[in-house]
Amino acid sequence: MPSGDQRDRRWVVGERIRIGDWAGGIPDQPASVPSVRIGRRWFSTLWLLPLTVVTLVLGVAIAHHLRQYGWMQEFILRYPGTVAPRGQIEPGLPAWLRWSHLFNLVFMMFIIRAGLQILADHPRLYLNPGSTPGTAWLRLRGPIPPDRLHATDPTKEWTAKDDSVSLPGWVGLPGVRHTIGLARWWHFTFDGLWLLNGAFFYIMLFATGQWRRIVPQTWDVIPHALSTAVQYLSLDFPVNDGFQAYNSLQLIAYFLTVFVFAPLAFITGMLQAPAVAARFGLASGPANRQVARSLHFLVLVWMIVFILMHTVMVYATGFVGNLNHIVFGTDTESNRALVIYLVVMAVIVMLWLVASPFTLRHPRLVQRVGRRAVGWIKGLMEWIHPRATYTEQDISPYFWTNGALPTSPEYRRLRDGGWRDYTLRIGGLVENPIELSFAELLAMDKHEQITQHYCIQGWSGIAKWGGVRMSDLLDIVRPLPSARWVVFYSLADGAEAGKGRYYDCHRIEHMRDPMALLAYEMNGEPLTETHGAPLRLRNEVELGFKQVKWVGEIEFVETFAHIGQGHGGYNEDQEFFGYRMPI
Repeated sequence: MPSGDQRDRRWVVGERIRIGDWAGGIPDQPASVPSVRIGRRWFSTLWLLPLTVVTLVLGVAIAHHLRQYGWMQEFILRYPGTVAPRGQIEPGLPAWLRWSHLFNLVFMMFIIRAGLQILADHPRLYLNPGSTPGTAWLRLRGPIPPDRLHATDPTKEWTAKDDSVSLPGWVGLPGVRHTIGLARWWHFTFDGLWLLNGAFFYIMLFATGQWRRIVPQTWDVIPHALSTAVQYLSLDFPVNDGFQAYNSLQLIAYFLTVFVFAPLAFITGMLQAPAVAARFGLASGPANRQVARSLHFLVLVWMIVFILMHTVMVYATGFVGNLNHIVFGTDTESNRALVIYLVVMAVIVMLWLVASPFTLRHPRLVQRVGRRAVGWIKGLMEWIHPRATYTEQDISPYFWTNGALPTSPEYRRLRDGGWRDYTLRIGGLVENPIELSFAELLAMDKHEQITQHYCIQGWSGIAKWGGVRMSDLLDIVRPLPSARWVVFYSLADGAEAGKGRYYDCHRIEHMRDPMALLAYEMNGEPLTETHGAPLRLRNEVELGFKQVKWVGEIEFVETFAHIGQGHGGYNEDQEFFGYRMPI
């Protein structure tokens, strides 16, 4: 058998996503145009197009009319649009700012596309922590079939994977349905680069005094901004003096983007991490994951609108001159800036077009690069100690299901026998390998906790779990000092035919935590088949796919390089997830 490194190299060269076989052969389901719920009715966002056109036409007509009045003419003379910044500041844009602007453009391109792909994996946005069906305020597909929400046949239950959608390959990254693992590598890797670029930008902004260009320093900015808006809408634009100072409308837009929405993007991203919620108790209340997802999406909308408006105004207010400002930092009209701009845009368009096909051809490479880039950050987050529990009033009225159900005759026999013949095998690098019957597990000390489940797809739910602490099992089997990982093997196969049993690996330190649980109850009742009967794992600092259901065997190992394809779990092997998933 090849070593882990040899196996990885083989997959990098030969592995690619084959659409017909991907994610267990899941059929394509294109996303629909986003719809927004107002009251009880859903409205397509396509209505925003004619409404925007009508609003602009009315705005132009009103602005033209207002400018005929003397009081408005006097108002514009008094407040022409630009407030001179207080303090000394060199005109133009310094080189560090121009390069930061370019890097920001590239990073945001990948962040936005991958972010849309992540949203497509659970294409609904809510405000309640339980992601209750029927309560979404935005969706990218139609309603959930009501007969499949509480299906009596567990194989007919509507799963979160069923709910996912695909995006056009030039929009999403990579666009294919249920490629969230790959999208997250793109998203987090470029998030990291964007944060580094942003930190450098903040430092230089205040070190050089350039902050005065984008931070309002007087309340006069408000009437100046109103004057600027009237001038733009009347199509009689104010003087473009961006080389010296931005007009007040630009200043407010830049200030909000840099100092409000950019930090909010980071904060709402972190609030979606199970490790953060498990530490600070944010599963319920106004900072719950679904509120964070909704705000994160609205920040995305702001960023897209800002980029579009910024680009339109660059073209409309002196294109070549504006290019000289951002390319050379000079107030000139050189066509060399236009040539450089066209070359740079050609490169960016090429990157845009090749990103999705490259990802589909080299998914393992994307996973490995992403793991090297941000895996260490995830590793640091895994040291967070979970302590948050909730009340029974917080329990979600509906808990989404996921995962390929066990289909083996052996599982059906055990289930039909009420788990009387079920045996949990625990072995590997332990002093005392054991086999425990279900009755013996039930006879052990029972512990209960109400915690939140965070699915990688975006949905969440709060439930009460009852079961055996992993720390109690560790006390029985006594792991050897060389044991670093605990592998949980499922009684179910993974979604891809012929790829073997579902499994996942967890750090042994997590299993010593009092909140690490082998649960056999959910909300005071025995686990159902769809939720993992007879046993499922609870590790509160990790995402849901690592909470292995239908647990049949536990193995203590020094490394997981020899298990499966050596990436730490079934979804890590087959769908390119990461084995560290605290966010």
